Amino acid sequence: MNSSAGLLGNMSYALQIFERDTFTTAFMKNLIMVLVWFSLSYINSIVVATFFMNRVFYGNPRYILFIHMVINDAIQLTVTITLFVLSYIFYTINVSFCCFFILVAVFTTRTSPVNLAGMAIERYISICNPLRHAQICTARRTYTLIGFIWFICVVPDITDLFVTLATESLSFFHTRVFCLRQNVFKDPILTYKRQAFDIIYFSCVFFTLVYTYIRILFVARVLSSEKQSAQRARNTILLHGGQLLMCMMSYTSPTVETVLRFILPGRILEIRFANYLIVYILPRFLSPIIYGVRDKEFRKYLKRYFVSDRCKGMSHRVNHSEEGENKAGLNKK
Repeated sequence: MNSSAGLLGNMSYALQIFERDTFTTAFMKNLIMVLVWFSLSYINSIVVATFFMNRVFYGNPRYILFIHMVINDAIQLTVTITLFVLSYIFYTINVSFCCFFILVAVFTTRTSPVNLAGMAIERYISICNPLRHAQICTARRTYTLIGFIWFICVVPDITDLFVTLATESLSFFHTRVFCLRQNVFKDPILTYKRQAFDIIYFSCVFFTLVYTYIRILFVARVLSSEKQSAQRARNTILLHGGQLLMCMMSYTSPTVETVLRFILPGRILEIRFANYLIVYILPRFLSPIIYGVRDKEFRKYLKRYFVSDRCKGMSHRVNHSEEGENKAGLNKK
């Protein structure tokens, strides 16, 4: 990683306005972003509603961590897409508002990989040490873990704000800037601090991923008596691992983007837009699929409250229309 890279250290690349975009290109990019936001918000709202409408999930650490990730991703998506659209409409915004948007985006994006690492550990305990899983993974400890995740993700980056408050005059916070992290938190020492923490986070999440999933795959192969169930377990683990890897791409995406800019110098705008979609958007689609659709227990309640209600609504409309046709036929007679 270079000195400006790191987890969301250069998230501004994804949010940067593309001055050379034509009106049609800019319109299409913003339309795609808004449609993505509506689609994911609809999916996430159904998943969140299913969780809170069923108390059976309240005491399960797996689903608690899952719903925390869904809500966290929904906030991250809303903030980043809002900044994306505002960068086209207003170009510059007040520094105070920019600080708020940037910090929320940084916190939520940094939290996702760490939360997934926590979910990996919970799955590891469930499969590799099932007799002690209920004793170790309680709801209370899960909420404590979530608090700890937020603590270790917020503290390193909130210092950027304190350093800026100490080094910049108050008038700076009343000016307008293009909302990029480096335009607000300008002290050079913050770059080195971010690099150090990015290396620590990257290493911890990476080794957690590798260790837990190798152990889970090994145990799943040994204990699964049926080939079909073993294959399903491996597929779920691989999907979860792929999601973790994509979230971890946020650590290295600035470096990858820099390399691609040298390889494809005439495609800078396309590279930045594709980088944002792949690194920050695509992993958010996988969460509802892995735990909302593929999970048997969660899917059962999802169908009960939403699919069945929709089917009932459709059948009610069909019956209503048939009654109307029957009445019309009788009136003719």
